[in-house]
Amino acid sequence: MNEKKNIILYRGELDLNGILIPCYVLEDGTRVLSGRKMQEALKMVDESGQKSSGHRMSVILGRKSLNPFISKYQDMGTLNPIICYDGNAKINGYRAEALADICDAFLQARKEITLTPRQAIIAEQCEILMRSFARVGITALVDEATGYQHEREHDELQRILKQYISEELLPWQKRFPDIFYKELFRLNGWNYTIRDIKKRPGVIGIWTNTIIYNELPKGVLEELKHRTPKTEDGKFKARLHQSLTLDVGEPNLERQITKIIALFQVSDNMRQFWSHFQKMKDRQEGVLRIPFTFDDDGHTDTTDCSE
Repeated sequence: MNEKKNIILYRGELDLNGILIPCYVLEDGTRVLSGRKMQEALKMVDESGQKSSGHRMSVILGRKSLNPFISKYQDMGTLNPIICYDGNAKINGYRAEALADICDAFLQARKEITLTPRQAIIAEQCEILMRSFARVGITALVDEATGYQHEREHDELQRILKQYISEELLPWQKRFPDIFYKELFRLNGWNYTIRDIKKRPGVIGIWTNTIIYNELPKGVLEELKHRTPKTEDGKFKARLHQSLTLDVGEPNLERQITKIIALFQVSDNMRQFWSHFQKMKDRQEGVLRIPFTFDDDGHTDTTDCSE
């Protein structure tokens, strides 16, 4: 199975009282800070005081004296580096919360042990950064209290939809390869014949929405359903993917389809596939609800499903 490639959807610059750190939002919503600039903000330099390689942070955090204060964050995985891509540009970063975790660890260490001169400089910088966090935090609290956060969320959703949703219905092109349906039929114990393909069970649409379209940013599936023309009896007159943009929407759809096909191919039935899928998702957003059950063979129970 191919390793997930972290694609940057949004980029900006975090201003912490004059300390500027490039920041990014990935496709799955993960907030990331530039590792090199984070290191500079913490004044993690080499022994001569010069800027050093991006690995300096891991060396400093790996010091035995800091282990009692940093280990819990390392165990939680928040300090694990993240490789992400802005187009073809490769960026080494860390989860945004890692910066606060490091600051908290150094300030706690300063209270309990004698720091080296270099560690003391980092701890002092951590205090400056923590004060900056407080200033940023109060703005977020005011936004929440006044309801302005909802305006921000609305604007963000509109930007996402503009990226993903085409203004015009695109001409039909095949987007789901045959192997997608062949594997889906196999995992459900259905015959993959011309006759059976033409009479696809309705559950296929539910599966497709659940594991493909719902994995696009929140709100995209709803907008696709809204934009796609319907007949008088409410049936879609076109495919949902015909309303996706060519530059952002369709490439992200294709990446998701490829990821799901890989999971299909390492599974023996739909129950096992869902287990693989859920393990992948649990790391990001907790337990997922599946809209149907499985029979004794691990196939989708088509008598117990609804849109």
